Amino acid sequence: MQPKSILIKNGYILTLNSKREIIEKGSLYIENDTILDIGKTKELKGQKADLVIDASNKIVMPGLIDTHTHLAQALIRGCADDVSLVDWLKKYVWVLQGNFTKDDGRVSAELCMAEMIRTGTTSFIECMIHTRYGFDGIAKAVERVGMRGALSKIIMDSTGYADSADIMYPGMVEDAEAGLNETDEMYRKWHGKANGRIQVWYGLRSLGAVTPELFKDVARRTREKPTRMTMHLGEVIDDVRYVRENFGTNLTTFARQHDLLGPDMVFAHGIHFEDSELKVLADSKSNISHCPASNMKLASGFAKVPQMLQAGVPVSLGCDGGPSNNTYDMIREMRLAALIHKSYVNDPLVVTAEDAIEMATLGGAVAMGIHDRVGSLEKGKIADIILINLHELGLTPHTNPVSNLVYSGNGEYVDTVIVNGRILMQDKHLLTLDEQTVMENAREHSVALMERAGIENKPKWLVR
Repeated sequence: MQPKSILIKNGYILTLNSKREIIEKGSLYIENDTILDIGKTKELKGQKADLVIDASNKIVMPGLIDTHTHLAQALIRGCADDVSLVDWLKKYVWVLQGNFTKDDGRVSAELCMAEMIRTGTTSFIECMIHTRYGFDGIAKAVERVGMRGALSKIIMDSTGYADSADIMYPGMVEDAEAGLNETDEMYRKWHGKANGRIQVWYGLRSLGAVTPELFKDVARRTREKPTRMTMHLGEVIDDVRYVRENFGTNLTTFARQHDLLGPDMVFAHGIHFEDSELKVLADSKSNISHCPASNMKLASGFAKVPQMLQAGVPVSLGCDGGPSNNTYDMIREMRLAALIHKSYVNDPLVVTAEDAIEMATLGGAVAMGIHDRVGSLEKGKIADIILINLHELGLTPHTNPVSNLVYSGNGEYVDTVIVNGRILMQDKHLLTLDEQTVMENAREHSVALMERAGIENKPKWLVR
């Protein structure tokens, strides 16, 4: 039975408030879904609560927010490792996803959410839900499991990918009008539901799969509802070539011409923006979801994150999907984000541990348009909170828990997860999903999917 009030005491609290205050031996008092008080334990000791959690030797911080994830790809984790991008899409990922059933979509979403909760993610942006994945079933799963999610419906009207024409696997092709109608239906049914935890967005396919007219139409619909939209942009150099050859311009000018810039847009990856385009992104408050693991694995390149942060571009973090990252662990993603740019620009001072945590919390809240409610631990904000155990070999000694979290941590150290004041995991035990059932279902559905798609996934070495 869920408690109506919770007192978390004696923790090392990363508030992420405007002063970026850290409270040692701090406490936080929650009633229903709201943080009512926060401060030193001795200042809150009079609070009574249905549940008291001793957070000694634990970090208490805002829940992590993954701003670019593919729920459906958890089921196809590791299906196309060490493969070039176009082959990765054409021969494996699209073929598998193009053979999904609605049950596959739900099972994959549950697997993904179980992993996200286990590793400290409380909110996410699912970037593209195909009709065949079963939007309604996925939304019901999010409602039941208790996470906060923006669910984006795929919108497309062409079958290309950047400057490669007609390469989409048939099972992944969708009709534009049907997609728009389904988005309208799901918006009416699910947007703002589950105590405000569920949002319904437009998930535009990448350049080459959406005509200019449809881009403008979706931008108009987004603002009329209102809701938000997301798309892959600048993930591959082919995007740059596509807009240059077809429109005689660069990525941000193309986006401006088609009404795609603004705080209601999340561009995934954003690797291949020119330096001159960063001011445009900053001025328009367009969000970038940085996905370092995926970008490294697929050799897509390095986003100009240090320059983006300096220019004032809103940057958040995303794990992407099971075949491109292979985990949904945002703490690992923070580590990569704080490491790769130092080497790439030969400057150990860029993208600090603090920057990485801000991107994974406040940056994500801004991208989702909920920064007035989540992303920091403050009086009056919603209780989306995680506890991370510092009493671990890999985090000892922890004289600087902020640094330790980013450079030494991983999701296995997450102890407790709270969303909307509801405990989803306590003492590493999932409360809203049965972990064994989730894994058994995933294994069963994965085998059947591989057989249906005619894909064999095995090691390159000899198996006896």
